[in-house]
Amino acid sequence: MVDNGIIKLILSKPEGRIIGLEYNGIDNLLEFIKSSTNTGGYWDLNWNTLGSKKDVIVDLIDGKEFEVIVNNVNQVELSFRTIWNPSLNSKAPLNIDKRFIVLRGSSGFYSYAIFEHQSDWPGFVLQETRIAFKLNQDKFRSMAISDYRQRDMPLPEDRNRARSIALAYPEAVRITKPIDSKCKGEVDDKYQYSADNEDSKVHGWICPDPPTGFWLITPSNEFRTGGPTKQDLTSHVGPTTLAMFVSNHYAGEGLNLNFGNGEYWKKVFGPVFVYLNSSPSKFSTKKTLWNDAKIMMENEVKSWPYKFPASADFEKAQIRGSVSGRLMVQDWGMINVPASYAYVGLAKPGLPGSWQKESKVRYITVKSMSLIELFGYQFWTRADGNGSFIINNVRSGVYGLFAWVPSFIGDFVHDSNITITPGGKIELGTLLHKAPRAGPTLWEIGVPDRTASEFFVPDPKPDYVNKLYIKHDRFRQYGLWDRYTDLYPNEDLVYKVGLSVYKRDWFFAHVTRRIGVGLYIPTTWKIQFNLSNVIDGLYTLRIALASTHNSELQVRVNMEGGNPQFTTNKIGKDNAIARHGIHGLHNLFNVTISSNFFNQGLNTIYFTQTQSDVFSGIMYDYIRLEGPFI
Repeated sequence: MVDNGIIKLILSKPEGRIIGLEYNGIDNLLEFIKSSTNTGGYWDLNWNTLGSKKDVIVDLIDGKEFEVIVNNVNQVELSFRTIWNPSLNSKAPLNIDKRFIVLRGSSGFYSYAIFEHQSDWPGFVLQETRIAFKLNQDKFRSMAISDYRQRDMPLPEDRNRARSIALAYPEAVRITKPIDSKCKGEVDDKYQYSADNEDSKVHGWICPDPPTGFWLITPSNEFRTGGPTKQDLTSHVGPTTLAMFVSNHYAGEGLNLNFGNGEYWKKVFGPVFVYLNSSPSKFSTKKTLWNDAKIMMENEVKSWPYKFPASADFEKAQIRGSVSGRLMVQDWGMINVPASYAYVGLAKPGLPGSWQKESKVRYITVKSMSLIELFGYQFWTRADGNGSFIINNVRSGVYGLFAWVPSFIGDFVHDSNITITPGGKIELGTLLHKAPRAGPTLWEIGVPDRTASEFFVPDPKPDYVNKLYIKHDRFRQYGLWDRYTDLYPNEDLVYKVGLSVYKRDWFFAHVTRRIGVGLYIPTTWKIQFNLSNVIDGLYTLRIALASTHNSELQVRVNMEGGNPQFTTNKIGKDNAIARHGIHGLHNLFNVTISSNFFNQGLNTIYFTQTQSDVFSGIMYDYIRLEGPFI
């Protein structure tokens, strides 16, 4: 038990599970049941052996060794270590050191963990790791993720078979007989509450009596996989609160951590901060607790990297470095335009967009000297309106510099690797992103912002409504993929350049059409446009995809059958359509088409998504046809 006079934290020894959390007169903010495994607060991971097709193994990361690392008037830091034993087939081949920190005067506690795979151990696949909290369901009913994503939630019992109807996958149910009648008829699905990493700094729950907030604050994204726009789970019915560190949600198996036999790896996940707040007035509003939690989150972000973690594996500010510069953009008719509000980041050196799937650290040796390459940590910022940027508090290592600019297609990759040394400040000066361009724009559909949010999102069927998303984030409603069949029961979408409006006439996802119970067929969309003059040469069709799942996109020009001019082949497992995400992994395809395929006058480009599973589909980000240079 650790008690600082504000909170009382109780952990099992040596396992390191959080079995009690006392605060504001509440004996236990957590739902702890001795006979249950996923109860209270706990770290866990999902893993499997290399090449195995068996079910994923869930490891609750119970410690075997307990140690008090720091114990003084200002701080207590506890360690719960698990050392891998080859005889334990149910345990991933990892050494894991879970840490918990309580500071003097702090209304909460911190947790982080150091994962290590040693060089003489077998390979494996790490699919997910996180810290989870199951809160007292008699106390916590109201959830908050953002200023407008807040609501009183259904109870766990409402998801039982007697009170709900199962939908297309286990996570989604329609509540028919809720304990609270306000939830009747609503869909509940944990994926409806996902958020991008960059937007997921604080989320949690509120108890009305006594007014108490339980908040999970993630002050940095450096240890999360997938970069700032990677989506993941936050809070959901349980009441459950999560800090996700590794997962393939909205990305697919490409974001799993695949370790080869004998591959050394080490990484620090966290710390994250569990913040508790309260109000002396029973008439305090939920908004008061939420606003206070946001202020605390901002303070924690400013305090990063923390000074107090005792592990040497967590680099402090004095041995980190920074990178600064200014990014400009060159595109058709625009030379050296500021890359306003560009995403600029450091990640493993690689090809354009490779940071979306980058997830590991590896150590290499050069001329008998150990060189640590910190692949697995990413550091991102947003440039200002003039394209100027600074990335602070970067761990020592070798990185590639990546960027992308809203409203422009293409990825910027710096032509040299960036080596960060302790205390080093690298000034790159002015950099230029040459956006892909082969000729003038003849027409375009959408906005290159790496999401499908600007396209038409239909209303959900009346039986599948979540009231939270009637006005905001309408794409998070359940079952929208099936609305395509309702809107296009017999003929597929036809978009007429110059007449159609993408906000109204371009369905947000290119999905299959339902033709019977459980039966779906591929669909072909048409883009029709006129060319007053066909210029000899090469035309370029730019197709930016915001998401793909079990799909193949074939493109044909002025012919509906026959061999396509282009195919993506079968791609994608990000499942963003089913999981109410408006984007997954971004892809850009550049299709060169000879002028021989075009007509003077009316032309039609056919986009066929060839797969026929219920969730097969594509979300487009942006499409553009460029003519030849004259």
